[in-house]
Amino acid sequence: MAALNPPWSSALHPHLRRLWRAITTPRILLSLGLCAVLIYLVGVPLLRIAWATVTWHPEDARVARGFEEGAFTLFHWKRTFLGAVSNELVYRPFLNTVVTSAGATLMALLIGCPLAWLLTRTDLPGRRLLSGLITIPFILPSWTIALAWLVFFRNSRLGGAGGLFEYLTGVATPNWLAYGPVPIVIAMGLHYYAFTFILVSGALASVDSHLEESGEILGANRWKILKKITLPLVLPAILSAFILTFSRSLGTFGTPIFLGRPVGYYTLATTLYNNLRMGFKASAYILAVVLVALSALTIYGNQRLIGTRKSFVTISGRGLRVRLTPLRGWRYPLLILVSAFVLVCVLVPLLLLAWQSLMLEENNYSLGNLSLHYWVSQGGDRRYAEGEAGLLRSWLVLGAAKNSIALSVITAVLVGLLGLLLGYAIVKGRGTRLSRALEQIAFLPYLVPSIAFGAVYIAMFASPLGPIPALYGTFALLVLVCVAKNLPFSSRTGVSSMLQVGQELEEAAVVAGASWTARFRRIIVPLTLSGFVAGFLLTFISTIRDLSLIILLVTPSTRVLPSLIFRYNEQGFTQFANGIVIILVALSLAGQWLIRKIGKKEVTQ
Repeated sequence: MAALNPPWSSALHPHLRRLWRAITTPRILLSLGLCAVLIYLVGVPLLRIAWATVTWHPEDARVARGFEEGAFTLFHWKRTFLGAVSNELVYRPFLNTVVTSAGATLMALLIGCPLAWLLTRTDLPGRRLLSGLITIPFILPSWTIALAWLVFFRNSRLGGAGGLFEYLTGVATPNWLAYGPVPIVIAMGLHYYAFTFILVSGALASVDSHLEESGEILGANRWKILKKITLPLVLPAILSAFILTFSRSLGTFGTPIFLGRPVGYYTLATTLYNNLRMGFKASAYILAVVLVALSALTIYGNQRLIGTRKSFVTISGRGLRVRLTPLRGWRYPLLILVSAFVLVCVLVPLLLLAWQSLMLEENNYSLGNLSLHYWVSQGGDRRYAEGEAGLLRSWLVLGAAKNSIALSVITAVLVGLLGLLLGYAIVKGRGTRLSRALEQIAFLPYLVPSIAFGAVYIAMFASPLGPIPALYGTFALLVLVCVAKNLPFSSRTGVSSMLQVGQELEEAAVVAGASWTARFRRIIVPLTLSGFVAGFLLTFISTIRDLSLIILLVTPSTRVLPSLIFRYNEQGFTQFANGIVIILVALSLAGQWLIRKIGKKEVTQ
């Protein structure tokens, strides 16, 4: 690739001239530029949030006297970890976070691993259809099941209307079943099992049946083959599923706030949110630092476990053969069991939410109570939801839907383009320190739980930063935080796509005299379009459903659908909240279908 050679460079010392040529090649310039952008988007916010925890703020006047604003202090750390409020502020939420995250992760593994084996390595009928249905929870908001749980199990013991169970039986469910850690673990487990299923089924699909057949020839029974051959081969995928699910659960906000708050059960994420709402910024930022440290330790543990264990090669030049395990008499009983699971855990929650959005009066599940009032009403009738207009006539909902779509599309386009550029800079500079640094910085946002990431951006953009004005309350801040948070996914898809492009294609273009921009536009982009589409799709799905990331940053003028659902739930307008969930799911599925269709057409061309 040609470097920039201005006329004055001939006057430089030969060493300086070589250095100048090296750093002005398009790849190096691109890598340096991307490094600077990533440091600004990821590194600077983390430093600012750390600094905010050791300085005085004006709102600290409620808990301390005689301080100088902006001066250095360890007061906040002492108050958080050694003060009278430490137990409520950090220790109990920390314990609750670890308990619910570990419980949800264990449940996700117990469900996801057997399903992956059944649908990948056995002759279960309808495997293709079931595999598609089972992954649906992964594209839905994580708190969908939490809201459906409330529709069915909530009780009237704490005031308010009871759920469907109480309506049908006349018995109020106990608080431990309706709210608190048990439903939180179940709701998060039923969402994240799909993540485990995707990871483990991919690993199982690459296990060569020759290895298992060799075990059979040597006299091993099925249990021994599973224990000695299959399990060790897929153990890295299971460990990754465990660690990644655990780290994602740590920062989950929606499910714990909906199911935990009624009984005062708080996790680190919900306590962070409460502290920010009450104006205790330093305490909230310390909790964000704790979440980041906990997540970083989890990822580090994953790398140590997978990096030091003995590895096995399953795909070689001999080719891969996958033999399905016959289930014999268990085929149809297991088919019924898996189908029932899909029905209860995937489709029933959505049906419950749709049903409640049609209920005119709360806690009346009779057919005569069904109405389209909350969907098409013109408003004004103050007997229902204080006279608000129906979902399809409400400018508030339509505006939030418009913001959600705009945020998802703009973020996905920017992240997709950045992913291609990152993939190009990382792959073309493979083996260099700059490439490794770029790859590691791009992965850094994954370590930061979503709600902590939102807190970081409040700390950074609440006031002007150099030439950049304060962005809090603007749509640009939502785009910026979503772009930064989704960079790890796009960089991975960009690297994967770029590795498939041979160097000789670009070299031929160089010989033909094509500039770097022409090569990138006419060779690299068309050949890596599938990677762009994958990055676009992942980001679109992640952004349109995300509540944890934006809940701290949204203002009335930048509302999106997830934040509106949260607001209606706080007000007790559950019909509106559940109806918006249905709209959000429909938008997410429609967006996916459209992106896949357009992407397939473009890639084919």
